[in-house]
Amino acid sequence: MPVITISRQFGSGAIEVAQRLCEILGYSYFDKRLMVRVAVEMGVSEENVVDFSEDTYRMRGFFERLFGRRRTRAEALEGPIPASALQIETLSEADGVNLVRDTLVAAYDRDNVVIVGRGGQAVLRDKPGVMHVRLDSPLGARALRVKERTNVSLADAIAQTKSRDLAATAYLQRFFEIDWNNPMLYHLVLNTGKWELSDVAEIIIDALTHLRAVPES
Repeated sequence: MPVITISRQFGSGAIEVAQRLCEILGYSYFDKRLMVRVAVEMGVSEENVVDFSEDTYRMRGFFERLFGRRRTRAEALEGPIPASALQIETLSEADGVNLVRDTLVAAYDRDNVVIVGRGGQAVLRDKPGVMHVRLDSPLGARALRVKERTNVSLADAIAQTKSRDLAATAYLQRFFEIDWNNPMLYHLVLNTGKWELSDVAEIIIDALTHLRAVPES
């Protein structure tokens, strides 16, 4: 059966939809655990598996800003950081992205998998038998969902939602050179603010029956 990738705005309910799809279709959900299993099958040691996704990119952005502030102080006292140190950071980042690419392709070869985020719509865009889905929703609806899930204030939920969307935009542009808002990347774009999440899963499943065997050029 076709592989499904889901690109999503933060708080649009993608994880719930993906889990429902897996329940109905008997698919595997491509989470960190499955990524580790696939990577080990590829010959990568478990301790070397880095899930460099939109979420880790968001966290890295925080630490990079924190490190940047410290570096300003360090430069005043001790001089600039050696270029070699910056090169190591860049190589580590590139290795992480390449590992994500390789494991996504390997997961595609296994078939029957739902992939949320991680640039799946870019890595597998030319692969046959893949349905690319985009889930959007109004900011207010997404923030309310985040608020209920994380028990934070509505203001914090809005700020978190905006921050995660910006991070995902930057991640996909930087590492996969795509604009994730481009509807041409997807077979199906759904507003989860207009549907129950269980209905969203059913719509995706119905659309699978009409998936063309060969993607359009």
